[in-house]
Amino acid sequence: MRRLNIVNPFDAPVYHVETVDSTMDISRILAEKDEPHGTVIMADYQEKGRGRVRGRLWEMDRGSNLSFTILLRFSGMDAIPPALTLRIGLALALAIEDFIPSLAGTVMIKWPNDIVIINAQAAFKAQAALKAQAALKAAGILAEAEGGNVHIGIGVNVAQNHFPQHLRDKATSISLAANREIANEERFVLLEKILARLHDELGRSDWRNRIEERLYQKGEQVHFAQGAAGSKQIVSGTLTGIGPSGELLITVNGETHPFIAGELTTNY
Repeated sequence: MRRLNIVNPFDAPVYHVETVDSTMDISRILAEKDEPHGTVIMADYQEKGRGRVRGRLWEMDRGSNLSFTILLRFSGMDAIPPALTLRIGLALALAIEDFIPSLAGTVMIKWPNDIVIINAQAAFKAQAALKAQAALKAAGILAEAEGGNVHIGIGVNVAQNHFPQHLRDKATSISLAANREIANEERFVLLEKILARLHDELGRSDWRNRIEERLYQKGEQVHFAQGAAGSKQIVSGTLTGIGPSGELLITVNGETHPFIAGELTTNY
């Protein structure tokens, strides 16, 4: 593990490893060693990178994407900012647009923890057949709290140009979306921009409206599988926004309902 010489506004170290099981696991070790708020561990490749839902792995090419965990320290569970995952998603979306200005206005937040790019450029025939407003996943966020410590795992598809068959109509990369080559070394530039945006967003109070401005499918008819993964309890209605704690608001027959767990789905 080596320390990178990049700007971190949290005034904390940014570490790099080539291969690791999971940066989330390393972040816990760093927390036990009293590393400060804002400490980052980045890996070229995660052998057991995981998503929010148990059993879903984060699949990535070695060295072409950005995979890291940032350790955030708060005084206790009650001090953790509300809607933290969504606020991190806002910072991530803004940083991607800072990194590639031509993507401005296309990087959206999909509740609860994904970043999608609208009208992503297709590198595969299967993608080209998607409808005009297709949104392909470009990044994901995983937040796990232990007392006042929150480990924020972030994976961004940066320069990857090929995806496994089962992901070709679901995933994209910044490179594909922008239709230009991105050097692997540029991942570190993006990481700096993410840290800068995250540091800024954690200090702001106007996050709710700003998240809703780029909330994927806001104002549209949606199908939502409420509760645990694999739920068959489908709610259909209009996605109207998010609540003060980050809950998803869906209006059904004129009545708005908040949901704290579940996912938007096309399986209904």
